[in-house]
Amino acid sequence: MSGNSGNLVSLTETVISCPHGGRARAASAASSGVRLDGQPVPTADDVFMVVGCPHTVDGVPLPCTTVRWTPDRDAVRIDGVPVLLDTSTAQCFSAGLVPQGPPVVDSARQGVRCG
Repeated sequence: MSGNSGNLVSLTETVISCPHGGRARAASAASSGVRLDGQPVPTADDVFMVVGCPHTVDGVPLPCTTVRWTPDRDAVRIDGVPVLLDTSTAQCFSAGLVPQGPPVVDSARQGVRCG
């Protein structure tokens, strides 16, 4: 594999935040059936919602609400869909789909390494 390498994102161990401190959580569970430590392995098809983003523009709340992933084209795949690594490219968006910046991905432990 010549693309990105990194640790698999864990739904229980990886902390994902928007650039303003809101927390991102998977709103849809990985449906691939592949599990790591009993938890589904998230893929680029999974929806991540952001809660608690305090971002405002000129005093008007403009919080991050979702995270969209754009994994490397050479990413490890499950059923043809790229798995999420702590190095995967992503962008946080407001409800109006305004880009808000990349999320902060912090792996709490060194998990399964890919690449």
